[in-house]
Amino acid sequence: VMVALSLGISVLERILTPGKQFVRVPHLTWPLIVLFAVVVVTAKLTGGFGLRSFGGNVYGGRKYLFTFIGILSYFALTARRVPANRTRLALALFFLGGLTAGVGDLFSVVPAAFRFIFWIFPPTSLYYGDVELGTTRLNGVQVVSSSVFFYMMARYGIRGIFNFDKPWRLILFFLFLGVGLLGGYRGVFILMGGTFVFQFFLEGLHRTKLLPIFAFCGILAMVVTIPLVSKLPFTVQRSLAFLPLPVDPMAKESAESTVKWRMQMWEALLPQIPKHLLLGKGYAITMEDFEFMGTDSAFHTVDPSQQGLALSSDYHNGWIQVLITFGLWGMIAFLWFAFASIWVLYRNYRHGDPNLRIINCFLLANFVVHFLIFMSFGGGGFHSDLAPFVGSIGLSVVFNGGVCRPAPQPVREIEPSGPAKSSPRPRPAFQR
Repeated sequence: VMVALSLGISVLERILTPGKQFVRVPHLTWPLIVLFAVVVVTAKLTGGFGLRSFGGNVYGGRKYLFTFIGILSYFALTARRVPANRTRLALALFFLGGLTAGVGDLFSVVPAAFRFIFWIFPPTSLYYGDVELGTTRLNGVQVVSSSVFFYMMARYGIRGIFNFDKPWRLILFFLFLGVGLLGGYRGVFILMGGTFVFQFFLEGLHRTKLLPIFAFCGILAMVVTIPLVSKLPFTVQRSLAFLPLPVDPMAKESAESTVKWRMQMWEALLPQIPKHLLLGKGYAITMEDFEFMGTDSAFHTVDPSQQGLALSSDYHNGWIQVLITFGLWGMIAFLWFAFASIWVLYRNYRHGDPNLRIINCFLLANFVVHFLIFMSFGGGGFHSDLAPFVGSIGLSVVFNGGVCRPAPQPVREIEPSGPAKSSPRPRPAFQR
């Protein structure tokens, strides 16, 4: 709703105000327009948009809606450049809005008389039983953690966070990093850790004395933590299960089971890719498929390609998601957008305003790591991961005013030399 309202106001302002223009970056505009067209054509040819909640005959319209909003949010973000004196405010509003997600985890503990607040803050889960801290996977708490983590990385940078003159930054950083593990999601932890490592190098800290200090502290933390890992809450151990640590066997089995059914689903879906190359499958779900889907269908179906997640196009793999859902044309448009975004982010990192260097470092690191995770094993779906991609590149565009270019080198002025003085003609030996 807010994306549509913001974009509508910006378009109206452009119509009424002569000379008013969006921040134009054709390198990004064209792939997004092509992607939008591919999604519309695919929906039209594969069962329509299917908004069952509005009386449609098929399901799946919500994912189309999320995809469209993800694309349109780029144009809503880039309606005007953010003034330099409001960069910090815009950064805080963008990231710290995720703090409201924590309200959704309170659904099971809030009395029924006050549940009207969840019309504004949607519940992240519908647990009607008791929520056990450390056992129940708290999705909202994980969003709160990553929001604060990414805000601090973009606002202060690694050097600023580890500024011992301001210890409160370091305390908050590790506090929210630890709280995020209560969600039990390995992918989020990998995204946060990967962004930290990549940004460490982009900031040039590997060429300073901080590199051996960080290496020593990391080894020391591992030595101290390993004996205590099995005592940590279940969800924390599940988040760390991909590391070679002595986690609880149940936590390790819970994590490995999700990897196993993903691998089985991908193997079963690979033969379907060729028939969807020219025309994707789309998001439409028939009534029969919807009735077959269930919370445990991912683990109890004979054919992994008929799992509930597979039928709803939640493949947890970027290549398979885009190729099967939107075909080869969707993959071309998405890769075009992704690589164009990386190019713009890199240019702004290299040639942007020095006052925006930390922000540009973070946006480049976060986008690249998120893209690699999405194209390998992470992400719930293309419709949900598109908005974070667009958000990162949109922020870079409005903070930097588009694509930064190298500053022109001053041209050395060559002093004009005066007319060459003619040398005196030699006198003849004698004259008549």
